[in-house]
Order: sequence, then structure tokens, then C-alpha cells
Amino acid sequence: MDRKKFIRNSLAGLSAIVALPAAITACSREADTINPENPTGTDTDACALSPRETEGPYPIKTPAQLVRENIVADRTGVALLMTITVQDQSNACAPLAGVLVDVWHCDKDGNYSQYSGYTNVSFLRGRQTTDTNGQASFISIFPGWYRGRAPHIHVEVLDADERSLMVSQIAFPVDVYTEVYSSEGYNGAPDTSNTQDGIFSDSLDGNMADAVTGNVTDGYTLTKTLVV
Repeated sequence: MDRKKFIRNSLAGLSAIVALPAAITACSREADTINPENPTGTDTDACALSPRETEGPYPIKTPAQLVRENIVADRTGVALLMTITVQDQSNACAPLAGVLVDVWHCDKDGNYSQYSGYTNVSFLRGRQTTDTNGQASFISIFPGWYRGRAPHIHVEVLDADERSLMVSQIAFPVDVYTEVYSSEGYNGAPDTSNTQDGIFSDSLDGNMADAVTGNVTDGYTLTKTLVV
């Protein structure tokens, strides 16, 4: 989907996001914060499979009911627009159209919907189908953190018949999450860094977002390519 059209069609119900108008403006201008661990935003290991990771204790219970671009619901935090590109390793890493992308992550306080005290709500969870470019986009907020884990986003790719092709997790550059967690509403520095995280310890380069651009005031955009 065209990015401008995607944003325009996703405005309803986004008043809870901090500085959303500025975040939308930021999407259309040159990036000002690049992932220092991959400054070019390119895949340094061409067509390598993305790391397979655990879905964790809080997977989506009802993914077919959560087909939506805006996954914010009633949560507040720094705006985040994420675009995930899915590529097919068996076809020279060509874009993989028509597959399902499920994402889920915690809110700024480290809470997941559909579990514990949030069993009747489904914030920060969603599903999209990849377009002809193999891309699916979601409007969200920057996730917080919880004890024992570095900041992360969960993602699963499934075929059109909902058979899982891969489950993975996306990590954030330290300088980016440090800036976000120093802002109002977040809980300060996480107790576990990327290199200390048990999930990322042997696969951090493959888990790292390709690029995270923006700032706390304007919001951020995240891009990540997953090879299945």
C-alpha cells in the first residue's frame, strides 16, 4: 500500500498517540536516526534466513479477528510506524506477497493485552497481508520493557492458509530506546540490554531492525526485512 494512503486511511482513533501529526510529517522526510549497527539499512548477509525465535508467553489468541493497520487501541506512548518486508529465500529473496504478518508487543509499562489483567482487550496486536512488494505496515507506539527482556516486537509470518512460516522478534538500537525511555511516560532504562538478552544473545544482528528513524517528539518509523 502507498505509504501516504496508508497513513491517511489509518488516522481514525489515533488521538492517544503522543505527537501523531508530527510523526506523520516525519514519515515523509529524510530519516535522521539510523541504526548504527547497520547504517546502510541493507542486508549484509544476502538472502540469509531470519532468526527463528520463541513466540513467548503472550502470543495472539485471536489473530483472525485483529486484521487492522492501527493497533494502538487506548494505549499511549511515542508514535511508531513499522513496515515489515517479507522475502522468500527459495525464490532468490523475491518479495513474498499475500502472506499474513502478525505483530504483538507490550505497552509502555510492559503489559500485554489478552493476558493477566488485560484479558478482555487486544491492544498492540494486529494482522496484515503483504502487498505486491511483500510489505505490511502497522501504526503503533514504541514498546516499553519488562524484567529480563530487552525491548522487542514479536512477529509471525503465515501463509494464506494460516500455516506458520516463521516466528521471530525484532530488536531496537540502544541509542534509540535509550532516548525513548528517557522521555515522559516510560520507565527509564531497561534492566536487560540487547547483548544480555537470552533471545538475542546468539542472533542480535539478524534480529536488529534494519533502520529506526525519527525522534521522541515526531515519532519513529521502523523497517525490518524478514526472510522466510
